[in-house]
Amino acid sequence: MTEERTCGRIAGMLVVAATVMFVAAGAFAEEESEATEGPPLPLHTIEGVGGLVLTPMALLVNPGPPGTTIGKPAVAVHVGGIGHKDFEAASFTWTLFERLELGYAVNILGLDDFEDDLQAALGPRLVPDIRSGHVELHHFNARLNLIREGEWDQEWMPAVTAGVHYKYNDEIHKINRRLGDALETIGYNDNDGVDFTLTATKGVPVLGKTVLFTAGARASKAAQLGLVGFTDDYQVVFEGSALVLVTDRLAVGTEYRQMPDQMGRIAGVIKGENDWWDVHAAYIVNDHMNIYAVIGDVGTVLNQRDEILYALVLKYEF
Repeated sequence: MTEERTCGRIAGMLVVAATVMFVAAGAFAEEESEATEGPPLPLHTIEGVGGLVLTPMALLVNPGPPGTTIGKPAVAVHVGGIGHKDFEAASFTWTLFERLELGYAVNILGLDDFEDDLQAALGPRLVPDIRSGHVELHHFNARLNLIREGEWDQEWMPAVTAGVHYKYNDEIHKINRRLGDALETIGYNDNDGVDFTLTATKGVPVLGKTVLFTAGARASKAAQLGLVGFTDDYQVVFEGSALVLVTDRLAVGTEYRQMPDQMGRIAGVIKGENDWWDVHAAYIVNDHMNIYAVIGDVGTVLNQRDEILYALVLKYEF
C-alpha cells in the first residue's frame, strides 16, 4: 500500500472517529430532560442535508424555536459499507433564520478489489498502479425553505425546500489521469459538479400516526452520487421517502432514489448505475441525539453487482 493511499485512508478514519467521540461526549455529559422542541428530526443524509439517509426532506435540521436567527449546529457520522467496499461519512449542518440550511459532508468509499478487476479486464501491462485505495467526495450544500408546512393557514400545504449542492471529488480525477484518461471514453467529464433539488414534505395521519411523505426532483450530472465523477449533461431524477414515528423513541422509514445512469461501461470494471433504496430505523436517545441503522440495495457500484448498503449512524444536535 502506497504512502498516499495509507494517509488518505487514515485521514478519513480520523474524521469519523473524532466526530463519534465528540458527539458522544456531548451527549452523555448532558442530563436527560423532557422534550421541549420535539424529536431531533430530520436525520442527516450521507450528503450532509436534512433528510433520511439517501434522500433529503423539505424540513430543515435544528432550526430552533420560532424567532431564532442563528440556530445551533448538528453533526452526524455514518460507518458501514457498500458490499465489500468500506463506506464512511461525516456531516455538519447549521440552519439560519429558520429558513436557510447550510451543510457539509465528506464521503469515503474504499475501492476494495477495483484495481484487481481493472487489471484482469485490461491486462496488468496496460494498467498502471492507480495508487488509490479509496475515493473521497466532498459536498457543500445550501437549502432554502420556500414554504413551511401549513403556511398561510392552508392545512394541505406541504413544506417546500430548494437546494444547491456543490460536489468535489479530486481522487477520481487522479485515478483517471493515471489510467491515461480512460474514464473519459465512457463519459467522465469532470471531478466536480452541482446538483439542484426541489423537495416537498407533508405529514399525513395514517392509523393514528403521522407519516411524513416526501417527494423531490434532482437535476444532476453525478455518477454514483459523484463517487465516480461527473458527466456532461444534466438529467432530472426522482427521489422520495416515508417516515413514521412509531413511538416517542422509535422512527422507521424507507426511501428511494433514482440514479441518472449516464456514464458508459468498461466490461468487468465499471458497470451501469441502478436506483438506490433502503429501509431504516432510528432510536431517539434524547432531545439531541439519534442512533439509526440502515440496510438497502444500491445495485451496481463500479465493478460489483447486487451491492448491499448497510450503515450505523449517529446524529447529534447541539
